[in-house]
Amino acid sequence: MCGSNASHDRWNNLPDLVCAPMAGGPSTVDLAVAVSDAGGLGFLAAGYLTADTLGAQVSELRARTDQPFGVNLFLVPETAIDGDTLDAYLAELQPDADRLGVALGEPRFDDDALDAKLAVLLSAGVPVVSCTFGCPEAALVRALQAGGTKVWVTVATGADAQLAAASGCDALVVQGREAGGHRAAFQDDGGVDALDTLDLVREVAAYTELPLVAAGGIADAAAVRAARAAGARAVQAGTAFLLTPEAGTHAVLRAAVKTTTATTFTRAFSGRTARGIVNGFVERHPDAPFAYPQVHHATTPLRAASRAADDPDSVNLWAGTRHAEARAVPAAEVVRALAAR
Repeated sequence: MCGSNASHDRWNNLPDLVCAPMAGGPSTVDLAVAVSDAGGLGFLAAGYLTADTLGAQVSELRARTDQPFGVNLFLVPETAIDGDTLDAYLAELQPDADRLGVALGEPRFDDDALDAKLAVLLSAGVPVVSCTFGCPEAALVRALQAGGTKVWVTVATGADAQLAAASGCDALVVQGREAGGHRAAFQDDGGVDALDTLDLVREVAAYTELPLVAAGGIADAAAVRAARAAGARAVQAGTAFLLTPEAGTHAVLRAAVKTTTATTFTRAFSGRTARGIVNGFVERHPDAPFAYPQVHHATTPLRAASRAADDPDSVNLWAGTRHAEARAVPAAEVVRALAAR
């Protein structure tokens, strides 16, 4: 199915190995350049950046490589939240704020400056734009495609995949439960029904001819081969690149990735389900509500203080289930290892 002419046209000879966009620090221009120059598809993560910073990163990346690359956008829908539940959670966080000597941030909604970032990408005509957290409207997909951009939508459930396919996008990034960082589910369900990557790829491949990019648990060449056998056209790895010198991974997270500590799903840091390495904050707040990005903004000062103190207790340690297999080697070496037949 993934070898059909329609699928090939939508892929348009892009690399089969993708470096996952990792917002909040790990994704850098250096990492994207290194991956793209090594034969993979490097990505910038627009999440949490200003539009001006994103534009500068795209310009720098273009100046440093003539290889294709991608940019990931957050599509954050404004959904109803329970104000009383959010207030109760903020009260629960106060002892952490007191211990760290900071005030909680303002729990507000914003759309991550989507319109301004779209304007940057529409004018730049980047090779690939992927979307996370929501399904793009068909008009947005067509506008990007008109400028020569391939549009990918990240999905974490079969139902989301069907919605995304109807948008006219060019490919689906199929995120399984093993993946580190935020789940891409359009409706946050806490991950209770999350499928393993291979199972989800098989489910989605059964009803669409769109190229599929398997994401989650891609830590070695065997995982790459298994994903392709399940129906994926390409694979996306993120945690495998966290220890590379080109990544902007904070020292606290680098140290945690090297351990064998288990990972789990949590809403504690952001109000949206994400997989990270278990620490004290996760254990103290097992019942955080769905309220993104309100909780993200509220905990930002706590996380910043924890990083500044090199304290892993109160910072998000986003990583996939196979984080202990990540290696501190150049990104090009990671690309070569994953691409090995």
